[in-house]
Amino acid sequence: MADKKKKPKKIKRKLLDKYRLMILNENTFEERLSFKLTRLNVFVLTSLLAIFLITLTYLLIALTPLREYIPGYSSTALKKKATELSYKTDSLQQVIHMNDRLYESIKNVLTGEVNAVDFNKDSIIEAVKLEANDVDLNPIAEDSLLREKVDKEDKYNLFESATTATNFVLFPPVSGTISEPYNAKEKHFAVDIVVAKDTPIKSTADGIVVFAEWTSSTGYVIIIEHSYGLISVYKHNASLTKVQGDLVKAGEVIATAGNTGELSTGPHLHFELWNDGYPINPTNFIDFK
Repeated sequence: MADKKKKPKKIKRKLLDKYRLMILNENTFEERLSFKLTRLNVFVLTSLLAIFLITLTYLLIALTPLREYIPGYSSTALKKKATELSYKTDSLQQVIHMNDRLYESIKNVLTGEVNAVDFNKDSIIEAVKLEANDVDLNPIAEDSLLREKVDKEDKYNLFESATTATNFVLFPPVSGTISEPYNAKEKHFAVDIVVAKDTPIKSTADGIVVFAEWTSSTGYVIIIEHSYGLISVYKHNASLTKVQGDLVKAGEVIATAGNTGELSTGPHLHFELWNDGYPINPTNFIDFK
């Protein structure tokens, strides 16, 4: 029992026994500095110093860019940039998907691949507002007089306005006999001009080619977008000399006449004019003879 009581006292005495740490001048043995220490003080100071160093190291790694140089840690700036790029990529993919759906819809409309109940295959734009059953196409007397007056004043000028395009002139794409005229009641929003095969087809005005492809129903088709919301359409061509995106001048050859497509019955040009989504009669502005 006495030995067991002595052991705690010996441990306590060892921890509390005082020692002196002296720093002497090696040449003169002069005392320069001294400290009174115990084993307990050394243990406590060492533990506090270790905790301080561990905390400081953690803060340096967690709150400063130094962690980027430690293997296994990624750059914060790089991670932030990668996240931003990921969001931008996702947004761009959604935009591209929407554009692809839009272009596919436009292509289906232009090529006539639309349900016949909703769309006239021989036309590129749905003419809902011109349905013969919903709109009275019979002109009133005042309207007929006004149309006749305008036709006589300027037959070749589509836009007669001092503030817009007073010099905007439409040229005939070909010269020939009209085999089938414009007829809104029968939804034939075009004129068919009989011409010899391989006759040069010319652009009716300056513009840009927005469509130039083959379609099963109307053969080689080329569509040109002009100024002031005007679009011209040329169907049943034998070949095309322009591609999508080309800029063309008025009177420039864009195709050759032919007899292509399921709806064609002979060499001719199916010519349409559209203004802001509405079909217009080309003979009101162009002389094909």
